Amino acid sequence: MFFQLKLLKGVNSLSQHGLRPSEIQFLQEVVSAEYEICNIRLREGEYQYALAKTIASFQVELYFPDVKDIIRRLYGEEKTNDTQFVRKIQTILKKMEKGKVVKILPKKNPWELQRYALSSFKFQDVNKNHVILTADQQIRQMQSRLHSILSQQEKPKARARDIRTNLFILICIIATSYVVILWDLTQPTINSIIFVIGLSIAVACSLVLGKILSQE
Repeated sequence: MFFQLKLLKGVNSLSQHGLRPSEIQFLQEVVSAEYEICNIRLREGEYQYALAKTIASFQVELYFPDVKDIIRRLYGEEKTNDTQFVRKIQTILKKMEKGKVVKILPKKNPWELQRYALSSFKFQDVNKNHVILTADQQIRQMQSRLHSILSQQEKPKARARDIRTNLFILICIIATSYVVILWDLTQPTINSIIFVIGLSIAVACSLVLGKILSQE
């Protein structure tokens, strides 16, 4: 392999750790998801609603928060140092996972806290209430950011395809040139024009090939 593709990292400070392809796909699914039916209550003024709303606010920024991120945004920095309160919020989040509102994502590193996500921004709760956790404008902004990330990721892939195509063409030209030269040398009378042209093309293409490979 002559070169390596690199994935573009997040487009804002909150996604500075980068998004995996599976996470980008998950966010795209969230954007297009319809009402999810959950078996818990999501009523404004209660913990479950506030936590879901806060997770949604992170998610539209293309970021999956851990429990301390959520507490920090919702209740302030001081509360993140309250171990008992943190455990309480974790217990509620676990209940929300069982209620099919929250998803617990795999850790990127073993020492990190678990991260949380919503499978949709729209829910029908246990009381049949329709709950929308984000505004349409936020959804559009999220879609725009995802589109930007995917577009940026396509650029190196397109460049890689172009390089592979150019390498293949150059190798074919070099091989063909040497075949022509060898054929000319096996003839009773060597055609100097064919020999010079074939050698010139082979040398020129070899130089271009070497330059491409050295850059990669």
